[in-house]
Amino acid sequence: MLLTRCLRAHADAPVRDALGAGKDSPFYLKFLAGALTGGVGSFVGNPFDVLKTLSQASRGKSAPLTSLVGEMYKNQGIAGFYRGVEVNIMRACILNATKMGVYDLTKGYVTQAMGWSRSDVRTAFSSAFVAGFFMTCTVSPADNLRTRLMNQPTDKKIYNGFMDCAVKTIKNDGVLSLWRGFIPIWGRFAPQATLQLLTIEQLYRIFGFKSI
Repeated sequence: MLLTRCLRAHADAPVRDALGAGKDSPFYLKFLAGALTGGVGSFVGNPFDVLKTLSQASRGKSAPLTSLVGEMYKNQGIAGFYRGVEVNIMRACILNATKMGVYDLTKGYVTQAMGWSRSDVRTAFSSAFVAGFFMTCTVSPADNLRTRLMNQPTDKKIYNGFMDCAVKTIKNDGVLSLWRGFIPIWGRFAPQATLQLLTIEQLYRIFGFKSI
C-alpha cells in the first residue's frame, strides 16, 4: 500500500511540471496537479475499494471474493462496482491535491523561516506533518460518505448517490458527523504522509531527480 501511494506521489511531479507548477507557481496549479493524478487513480481502483469495504463489513463467516463479485454483478451489474465512484474520485482529488499542494507550499515557508534547503530531511519531515493535518481536515467528510455508500448491501441501495448520502447524513447526525473519527484518521494520515513523502524525497535524491 505504501509503495502504491509512493508511486502515485511520484506521478504528481511530472504532472505538476507539465502544468508549469514549479516551486514558485500559484497554489492552485500545485493543487490541480495532485487532483488530476488522484482522480484518475481512484476511478481505476474503485471496484477494488467497493469489494474491500464489503469484505471488511461482512458479519459472521467471511464471504469469498468470487461470491461478492457474483452477488454484486447479479444484483446491480457493472454499475455496482462503481457505487460511490463520485465521492471516491472527489476524496482522491482532495486528498492528493491537499497533500501535494500543502506539502509544496509548506516547504517554501519552512525554507524561508528556518534557512533549510527544500531537499533537507528536516524540511520534508515538518512539511509532511503539516500536510497530514490538512489532509485530515479536507478528506474526513469524503471518507465518511464514501464508507456509507460502499457499505450498502449488494442487494439494495440505501442512498441514491453522493448528494443523497450527504443530505441524509447531515439530517440524521448533524454536520459535525462528517468529521467523525478525526483523531484516528489524523493518526493514520500524519505518519503515512510523512513516511511516503520522506521516502520519495530520498529516492529522488538517490537517483538525482529534482525535489518534489
